[in-house]
Amino acid sequence: MKTPMRLLGRKPDTVRTTEVAKKRTGIYLLPNLFTTGALFAGYYSIVAAINDRFEAAAIAVFIAMVLDGIDGRIARLTNTQSDFGAQYDSLADVVSFGLAPSIIIYEWSLFQLGKFGWLAAFVYTAAAALRLARFNSQSSDTDSTFFQGLPSPAAAAVVAATVWVGQSFSFLSLHGFAFLVMMITLCVALLMVSNLMYYSFKDFDLRGKVPFVAVLAVVMVFVLVSLEPASVLLILFGGYALSPLGARLKRIWFKGDQSSTARHLDGD
Repeated sequence: MKTPMRLLGRKPDTVRTTEVAKKRTGIYLLPNLFTTGALFAGYYSIVAAINDRFEAAAIAVFIAMVLDGIDGRIARLTNTQSDFGAQYDSLADVVSFGLAPSIIIYEWSLFQLGKFGWLAAFVYTAAAALRLARFNSQSSDTDSTFFQGLPSPAAAAVVAATVWVGQSFSFLSLHGFAFLVMMITLCVALLMVSNLMYYSFKDFDLRGKVPFVAVLAVVMVFVLVSLEPASVLLILFGGYALSPLGARLKRIWFKGDQSSTARHLDGD
């Protein structure tokens, strides 16, 4: 059987390659809508800070944090994870949790320190970007139960809550308060790029059964947040940021107690 002349010299996979090329690529809409919402909230917080609306700016950061937490869960629940969504989420995080908090804290307080103020704000932004880059490069190799370094949303929450509390109680009028704000900003930045391990809450099963006391504790948290949201959020996220340091001090303390007890027994 003779081969038609029009097929001579044609590669076997040409037809298949042509069909694949004709397929239109797209993105999943639902999870990326939440990511876009988080990006919008972060951008809005920058605009609000420039216009001296610092409480609104701080609240917008928390809204971005909530939306950022939802998009990943929605993607996993609906099986719509994609490389595009992961990259888009990281870029949105740089804006919402890296750039936005640094501009808010600078416009609110750090501008009083001149060059040192904007340099401290830049260190925070750079630390957030480095933290996200490290997370993306290690996400497939590390234990998902813990994060290495303070997560950028939690760091942004500490900064936003600091601004919210300070604005509510007029702390800016206190002498030397801007220097304290700079130290908080730098400490949070260092925690993001540190090797401290933070619990990720990814293994927390919302469908599992919990004791009745746990439900009551959740109700009390909602009540406290409703009464004084800025202070309660600062305490919660500040405690989370310091939790690895507290755990390490606890281990050192108990190790010292065990050593002294052993020496005491040997002496007896």
